Amino acid sequence: MKSEERKLLKMYSGLGEGGRSSLLAFAEFLVERNSRESSAAEPAPPQQPKPIARPHKESVVGAIKRLAKTYYMLDRADMLSETSSLMTAHVMQGRAAKAVIDDLEQVFGEHYRRYQQSHPV
Repeated sequence: MKSEERKLLKMYSGLGEGGRSSLLAFAEFLVERNSRESSAAEPAPPQQPKPIARPHKESVVGAIKRLAKTYYMLDRADMLSETSSLMTAHVMQGRAAKAVIDDLEQVFGEHYRRYQQSHPV
């Protein structure tokens, strides 16, 4: 038995019935709190995407909506700059929708890979 355990046992023995009950209740509280903190500290496993098939003819806006549903666990604010740039390239510069959608899929895929790395299994 470790010296700390002996010391705790000695203190427990020196208490009256009420003190013993209080000490046990406090020990149970600490064990429960430690258990909650340990489980809260463990990261949740990554959520899996819900694949939605890419339609043959799809608009860029439709693709963004589809990809947001597929990768529902991602924070779209983190991708706002990239998606806005791609949308602008399509609308303002006439870039083909198919090419923009291909790039959008890569953006969402890359953000999902980062998400997976931050949520190890």
